[in-house]
Amino acid sequence: MLATPWPAPFDDPAWVFELKWDGVRCLLSSDEGGITLVSRAGNEMTKRYPELSSVDIPSDLVLDGEIIALDQSGRPSFELLQGRLGTDLVRGGLSPVPITYVVFDLLHREQPLIELPLEARQEKLDHLELPVPMVIADRYCGEAQPMWEFVRENDLEGLVAKRLGSRYTPGSRSADWRKFSNFMQLRAVVGGFTRGTGGRAGTFGALLLGLVDGDHLRWIGAVGTGFSDKSLRAIRDALDQMLIAEAPFYTDDGLPPGAIWVEPRLVAVVRFKQWTRSGKIRAPSFVGFSGDPVAAVTWEAEGPGGFSQKAENAKTER
Repeated sequence: MLATPWPAPFDDPAWVFELKWDGVRCLLSSDEGGITLVSRAGNEMTKRYPELSSVDIPSDLVLDGEIIALDQSGRPSFELLQGRLGTDLVRGGLSPVPITYVVFDLLHREQPLIELPLEARQEKLDHLELPVPMVIADRYCGEAQPMWEFVRENDLEGLVAKRLGSRYTPGSRSADWRKFSNFMQLRAVVGGFTRGTGGRAGTFGALLLGLVDGDHLRWIGAVGTGFSDKSLRAIRDALDQMLIAEAPFYTDDGLPPGAIWVEPRLVAVVRFKQWTRSGKIRAPSFVGFSGDPVAAVTWEAEGPGGFSQKAENAKTER
């Protein structure tokens, strides 16, 4: 179940509010055969997190939550989590880091629970004794503003609001769950890169980003900040395995000359300030890579029109 983007936080006694975690969404299920972890994209990733695959929890259980990595200040860091994503990008020496599984929903406990109201599922979840590195997410009822101030002061990702009485609807983006982001963020497909200069002569200058729009990518800009030295080398190694002769983008006079094209296989997560009138992202910064399928990263889903329409729908409903 996915949350719908919402323009701003609100106070309402019919809603509960949780932090929006900057990590990897994951369903954890346990049965007689052991524990299985599945990503939002449907990918099995049990071997990637052995500390979760070996926890001692009751059988016949399905949990929904977020795998996170904490930085030295105790804040979730998607950049740190890159060392655990298990893709070709870790070949450049990105090291594994400790993780925590933040659990926020209980979908099955000896029987399916998704038809129960939210508060009933959460009450059953609160009675579970979960071992380290698993924790149950804190939640607050009625007031979002104090949490929102905490998010802004600590530069956290955002908040999620969930309507009391709502059921869990798998596979849908429901207005019963609403997310408020502290910054604009999107997924974009990497279709090429520019040559690096100076200290980046051996890696790259920027990644060229696009969104699926029909048979090609629609160019939305380039991101050249947010990379560590290790990630620059690891990403360039991966890009070199994907080189192609023709651009995967539609013809665009704004594409930088001398760009190097790659197969559109990597999905990047990028933070940015705003959309320009020409449909480009302003002041982007690289966050990490997502395991989401390329086909889902479309202009309709991630572009400014889609977001604006969602915001307008939110205003209309309220």
